[in-house]
Amino acid sequence: MKSGVILFAALLLYLPLFSQNNATSKAIMDKAFAGFETSQGIQLFFKITSTDAKGNAYEPQTGAAFIKGNRFKLEMESTDIWFDGETQWVYIKETNEVNISKPDGQELATVSPLALLGMYKNGYILKVPISKTINGIPVWQIEMIPATGNKNFKAVTAAISKKNNTVVQVILTTANHMKTQIDITRYNANHQFDNAMFRFDKTAHPGAEIIDLR
Repeated sequence: MKSGVILFAALLLYLPLFSQNNATSKAIMDKAFAGFETSQGIQLFFKITSTDAKGNAYEPQTGAAFIKGNRFKLEMESTDIWFDGETQWVYIKETNEVNISKPDGQELATVSPLALLGMYKNGYILKVPISKTINGIPVWQIEMIPATGNKNFKAVTAAISKKNNTVVQVILTTANHMKTQIDITRYNANHQFDNAMFRFDKTAHPGAEIIDLR
């Protein structure tokens, strides 16, 4: 579950540490972030592959994300997560239980798609974009490194489509040298999601144990 949850990690704070050399990278990230922030409904499918510091690979995971501004629903093989902008529900399929909480900024940072994309705003220095082709898509690849040593991530690399400013791939390298690669396999921003989609529906999960942590 942790390797899946690490999919979405960051805080949405701005620290103006960008140099003139990476102004282009910031402009690219601004466009991608704006697309997430203002959309009424984004559906994307992803694949996560992770390796530890010794190069040992974990079982790949796949999942789907449904996003409307800061609201989201994540569907993964072992866990589903809902967040309606205030309350979070984490449903663990194996045990048929759901944990309810009101996450603070740091807790929410581990799961929020918007927060992942906003990582560049949180004291990261952006390097000059590199033109590449990833998964058959022409992208700008942007590497970000923390401006201070007190970061969960040693480096973050984002690949942004040149055509439509969407995220194609994100690679997270943690301080303990674990690497997680997230490939977006399908992306569709033409949805109109009702807010009810981002709240847990107990009638759809009969018998689930409710653990209220609020």
